Order: sequence, then structure tokens, then C-alpha cells
Amino acid sequence: MDVFAKIISSISNVMYSYLLIILLLAVGLYFTLRSKFVQFRLLKESINVVSEKSGDKNAVSAFEALMVSTASRVGTGNIVGVANAIAIGGYGAVFWMWLIALVGGASAFVESTLAQIYKKRDEKGGSYGGPAYYIEAALKNRALGIVFAVALIATYAVGFNMLASYNLIDSMSSYGFYSAAGTVSLLGKEFSLVAVVGGALLAILVGVCILGGGKRIVKVCGVMVPVMGVTYILMALVVMVLNIQNIPAVFANIFAGAFDFEAIFGGFAGSAIMQGIKRGLYSNEAGVGSAPNAAAAADVSHPVKQGLVQMLSVFIDTLLVCTATAMMCLSSGIVPSEELKGAPFVQQALSTNFGAFGTYFVTIALLLFAFTTLLGNLFYCEGCLNYIAGRTLEKPAMNTFRVIAAFVVFLGPLLDFGVVWDLADVLMGVMAIINLPVIVILGKTAMDAMNDYLAQKREGVNPVFKAKSIGLKDKTDFWN
Repeated sequence: MDVFAKIISSISNVMYSYLLIILLLAVGLYFTLRSKFVQFRLLKESINVVSEKSGDKNAVSAFEALMVSTASRVGTGNIVGVANAIAIGGYGAVFWMWLIALVGGASAFVESTLAQIYKKRDEKGGSYGGPAYYIEAALKNRALGIVFAVALIATYAVGFNMLASYNLIDSMSSYGFYSAAGTVSLLGKEFSLVAVVGGALLAILVGVCILGGGKRIVKVCGVMVPVMGVTYILMALVVMVLNIQNIPAVFANIFAGAFDFEAIFGGFAGSAIMQGIKRGLYSNEAGVGSAPNAAAAADVSHPVKQGLVQMLSVFIDTLLVCTATAMMCLSSGIVPSEELKGAPFVQQALSTNFGAFGTYFVTIALLLFAFTTLLGNLFYCEGCLNYIAGRTLEKPAMNTFRVIAAFVVFLGPLLDFGVVWDLADVLMGVMAIINLPVIVILGKTAMDAMNDYLAQKREGVNPVFKAKSIGLKDKTDFWN
């Protein structure tokens, strides 16, 4: 395990020190300029589009697709990921999270527009799709589509789900019972009893839900998570108001830390740039190729509408929820340090203003966010499994995957902090390395669709897309 940890850490450092920082910023800036700042120019339009209803009662509306992708984006990364970035990279990491969201909004627009253009029709008349499908349809390369699908399954079923379960159990380390419970020996190694029992219970609960027996639990979480999200932001605002005298200094430190290049290049692996971009990407997933899987399911009259909706989701995730965490932690007066990395940083920040209630609140928020993230991640994976198989998998085969996925949830809390975060970063990086060059190659199609949309808006009509209107020669299941 020690050797594995060193290898994963080295790969992560190389990916985010050189390749991904350049690739993410370059692609984001490229589409920002080529689209004439679509993420700012059409921000108001994206809000208008969200409220549109689907013409088919059985289809997924634009708003519902937004909720699916936002549920996947808004999770433990918005709480623990942001806290990690600040604890390790300092105040300046917040600026780089903002920047990756602002330029990443353009990438998110393009990838989700492409997913809509090349989406497939299911047996009931609905739709599905994602990067694997537009890679095969537009590039005529099923092998690369399969590679991407495998990377997504590894990222979400293994990397992200182990991380979500780890973050949830780690939030319990602030309580006295965590150390008082002692340890248990497994395979010759000592593990926290709370981590073992908590991981097992979480895995069982996830297994029950994904095997079809927990519909009521899923429905309850579906109602409670938005409520918790709003409550979480309100709590952050209360903390900021109570500590309003610290806000000017927080902003000053964020911008000073973001451009402290001597500190940045003195230890790049733990720098504000690397931590901000890593955690920003993990949180909003812009350009990674995950949200297009949800975008493809929406029933809209024009692909650009879903591109705008998913662009808005990136802003909701990073500029709203992540900023809430950052300002709550930093305005509380708690000084960032590596010793506080993870959930304890947020818990301590809240407890300074609300006492023990603050610690409990963070644990409950993480429980709800982690649980829905675990289930939402597997939704993406099952779509990619069907793509690899070339058909809808039978129940026995899919249930075998679900059991394995539930066992992976159990393993998460047993791993070390560095291993679980580095593994998630590396797997997510592989997805981005495949998806970003692909959307650059297919970018003209998305830009032509955007121009077609705007031309129809100028004519005062509700835009309706036809593939021939942009000279699209590729055969599509829709838009003909």
C-alpha cells in the first residue's frame, strides 16, 4: 500500500503540475474567446432556459437535468474538498477555484451541447448519451469511447465513491467516541473500529438502495438534500455576518495568496494554484465529461439550451456553494493549516460560532451529500456499462456490478487521506485528458449550434434545432 500510495501521488503531481493545469486553462480560455464569453454573455439566458418545461410528461426537463448534474457536483467536495484546498494551499486556492469555474463554464457549455446533439433514443422515446457516444458518433472511434467509459466507471464507482465514504467517516473523527472505540485488526493491519463499522453500514445502505429496495430512502434524500444545501449556504451567510469585520482581510489574503509566486513555485505540489485547480475541478467537473451524461437525457427544443443549463450548474457549484464554504471557514478566524485538512476544518469553523451544534450540522450535511453522491455516481456508471456492452445489461450482470460498487464504498474509510484523494484526482484526470481534446476537435459543431440558437432568438422565436441547419453530416437519432 505504501508503494501504491507513492506511485499514485507521483502521477497526481505530474498530471496537475504540468498537463492538466495547462489543458484545463487552455481549453477553457479557447472556448471562452471563441464563443465570445458565452458564460457571461448568456448567463441571463441560462437562467431563463432552466424554467422551461418539457413538452413530454415522461421526458426529463431542463430543470430536472440540472438537478441531476448538480446533485452529482454538489457533494462532499464542496465542503471537505474546499477545506482541503485552503488548509494545504492557503487562502489563494480560493481564487484559483473561482478561475477554473469561470473559464470552465465555457467547456461545460460545449461538452453538454455536444451530448445533446449526439444523444441516442431509448426504447421509450427518451434519450441518453454522453462523451462516449459523441466520441463514437463524431470521431467514428468506438475504441476510444470504450476507454472513456471505462475511465468514468473507475473514477465514479471507485475513486469518487471511496472518497465520499472516506470524507463522511472522517467527519466523525472530531467526536470523542471515534478514538474511544479503539481499533480492529484486518489482514494484519489496525483500522479504526468506527471506520470499519461505519463503512460497512454505509455500504449496506447503498447496496439496499441500488438493488431496488430503498426507494423511500432515495426519495427522502432527494427532498432533504436541496433543503440541506440551502440551509448550508444560509449557515455560511450567518457566520460571515457574525464575523463581517474579518471579510475585507479574507479577500485581501485570497488575492495576495493567489499571486504569491515565490511561495507557489517553492512548493508547487501544495501550492494555491495546484490545490485550487484540483479541488475546483473535483467540485464542478467542468470539462471532465460527467455532466454530459445527465445533459443528454433532457428533452429540449435546442441542444444549446442544455449547454446553457449545465454551464449554470458549474457556477452554482463553485461560485455559490464552494465560496460559501471558503468564506465560512476563513471569516471564522480559524487559521488554515495542514493539521486541520478535511472535515475538521469546517467543523471547527462552525463550532466557533455555534458550539457543538456546528460540528453536528457538518456531519449531517456530509451524510446527506455523501449518500446522494454515492447513488448519483452509480447512475453515470451504469450508463457507461451499457455503452461498453452495446446493449442494456440484464439484471444479474448489473446487480453484480452494484454489489462490487457497494463493497468499494466499504473500503473508502479504510484508506489513508493521501491515497484516497490522489486516486480520485488521477482517475478524474484521465477522464479530462480524454474529453478535453475531443471537445476541441468537435468544438465547431457546438459553436455552429450556438450561432444557430442566437440567430433564432434574434428573430424572436423559440429556437428549434435541425441538424441540417448547421450542415451536420453525421447521422443523429434526433434533430432530423
